[in-house]
Amino acid sequence: MLDTGLHQAAGLNSFTPEAQLRVLAVASQERASSGLEMLWQICANLQRLGYPTVVLDGTARESDEAPGLHHLLQAPWSDGLGFGASASLTSLAVIPAARGLLQLQRQAYARGEPPLPGLLPYFRAYGLVVLHAPASLLGPLLTHTRTVPLAVMESGSAGVLACYKSLKQIVTHSGLPCTVASVLQTDTAGERKRTQGALRTLQDCAERHLGGLVRTTTISAHNPHDVQRLALQLLENAGTISATLGTLPTSTAGLTETSAHFARSH
Repeated sequence: MLDTGLHQAAGLNSFTPEAQLRVLAVASQERASSGLEMLWQICANLQRLGYPTVVLDGTARESDEAPGLHHLLQAPWSDGLGFGASASLTSLAVIPAARGLLQLQRQAYARGEPPLPGLLPYFRAYGLVVLHAPASLLGPLLTHTRTVPLAVMESGSAGVLACYKSLKQIVTHSGLPCTVASVLQTDTAGERKRTQGALRTLQDCAERHLGGLVRTTTISAHNPHDVQRLALQLLENAGTISATLGTLPTSTAGLTETSAHFARSH
């Protein structure tokens, strides 16, 4: 055995299990007052549930003054930006990621590979990574996952149209089902009736034009149990990514569900 030059545990190295990263996706809207607040509440709930969470914010562009995912992808992960295993896993990490997510998408397309496994070297120390980005960017990124994305519908007819546009972009690129949440600010009978009507309109359009891959729910902004319920639902229907992730068949990518796992210091 001494002639081999290997230690006794060397044979076990190849059996070390690959770490998986659980991923959750939230579509951003142009005017997303309630949507942004809901995102932070969901992430806070996930943290309290024991899932160290990081948000890759595809609405924030990286710069030298505000480095983010793009800069991480340019350097060895261990030298990164001070995130990773040494980061505080008790606080929520929010990382600018507009350029980095687009870079992941383009590289994956050029190589014919899934885009999200490229995140593993940087974020494996966390429990959950939340992708917050426009639907046009989320759709291509989610093509090889079973994550069920969330879209928060703003009030009024403009909110319905904007949400439908987001759903169409996600479904067109990924074939994934989506969850739509509408936030009740006052939770009065009148507001609830108007909101239910708007959600029915959205669902009818989705059934006619998108194959019906939409689930809807209402959330009271002042009821923490509603927010926790939504967080648990998203966690249950999030996906996992790993270095050995395979391609999902197009015919079943939108019909199956799984579960989701990163964090920013404010």
